[in-house]
Amino acid sequence: MNIFRSGFVAIVGRPNVGKSTLVNALVGSKIAITSPHPNTTRKAIRGIVNATDFQAILVDTPGIHKPKTLLGNRLNMVAGQSLDSVDVIVLCLPADEESRAGDEFIIQEISKHPRAKKIAVITKTDLVGKGDLAVRLSGIVALAKDFSWDEIIPVSAAIHDQVELLRDLIGRLLPPGPEFYPSTTVSDQGSEQWICELIREAALRDAREELPHSITVTIDEMSERPQKGPQKFYDIHATIHVERDTQRAILLGHQGERLKDVGIRARVDIERILNSRVYLGLHIKVSKDWQRDPKLLEKLGFGEN
Repeated sequence: MNIFRSGFVAIVGRPNVGKSTLVNALVGSKIAITSPHPNTTRKAIRGIVNATDFQAILVDTPGIHKPKTLLGNRLNMVAGQSLDSVDVIVLCLPADEESRAGDEFIIQEISKHPRAKKIAVITKTDLVGKGDLAVRLSGIVALAKDFSWDEIIPVSAAIHDQVELLRDLIGRLLPPGPEFYPSTTVSDQGSEQWICELIREAALRDAREELPHSITVTIDEMSERPQKGPQKFYDIHATIHVERDTQRAILLGHQGERLKDVGIRARVDIERILNSRVYLGLHIKVSKDWQRDPKLLEKLGFGEN
């Protein structure tokens, strides 16, 4: 008789090393937004991997990095807290980059959690040849000085190479335990949080360098219209917060065309997630230097707890 296993798995790594893409591939559904810009993830999003003999709750942490703002400090706190009491730590290390001081810093951090099993995942393997991958692999083995990796596995989430193997490895490393969530659940995010993330993802697309870290989104109102047909219909009004008037102008675009485009892209994803029709009204607000303002961070959902 097979023993059912369950537990929590922290996905860690420097910003922009493929953590969110990996989480989406493991879960088999889009539950974390992706972007070419670092620090896209701002919450410890739980994705649930359901198999016949295990359930793994994935914590997609913000990338651990040297913070430059109060928001950066809060993000690092979230990442650090996600390592407490987890059963498995998965460190993402990109195949197309050499290890940096940031990787060594993260390895020092995860070495402080001896109870957790540790997997090194070489991400983005579709971007390098076999020779370069072999060199990268040997370097990663040497990175762990105070512990030994329980597994090292090359993966390409983009082309789904070895994702299933990684799923199985995670499952085998989990302790015996019950299902924490119903087997049909893929994420514990609330719908409003997920809608905010989808709007932010749409706003980040093709964003100029100064915009990505300055954008956050809040829901002002979400209501369901009286149902007249077979499909539900939601009215959603949201505010996109930026830090400066120049950023507002960039996001608004000529005669509001860029903001309109953001709304169209976000609405398609929101309707898919809610399985409903949606009216989406977007408003841009300048919340001056919100990343450095403790009161604004609290108001925008980045409290210390």
